[in-house]
Amino acid sequence: MAGNPIADKSYLFGCRIVDAYKFLKKTEDVMSKQLYRSGTAIGAMVREGEFAQSKADFINKYSIALKEANESKYWLQLLHHGKFIDDKTYNSIIKDAEEITALLVSIIKTSKENL
Repeated sequence: MAGNPIADKSYLFGCRIVDAYKFLKKTEDVMSKQLYRSGTAIGAMVREGEFAQSKADFINKYSIALKEANESKYWLQLLHHGKFIDDKTYNSIIKDAEEITALLVSIIKTSKENL
C-alpha cells in the first residue's frame, strides 16, 4: 500500500466488496451487482484523483468517490434489511464505508478551501 490513508482504505474496502459479491451473487444478483459497482468505484476514483490535471479535477474525482461511497452504504442497508447480510458483517462493513465517507468529506472540504 502507498501509505495514503484514503487510498489504502478504499482499496481494502473494494477488496471486501469483491469478496461480498462472490458470496452474495449466489442468492441475490441485482443489488449485489450494484454494490460491486459502487463499492469498487470508490478506490478507482481515488486512484484517478492521484493524477488529477488540476485541483478542480482532483475535487471532482473525490466528489465522485464520495457519491459512490454513499451509494454503497445504500446498497449495504438494503442488503442488510433484506437479510442477505447478517448483523455482524453489516456493522463491520458499514463502519468502513462511513470512515471512507468521512475522510472523503474532509479531503474535499480542505481542497475546496485551498482553491
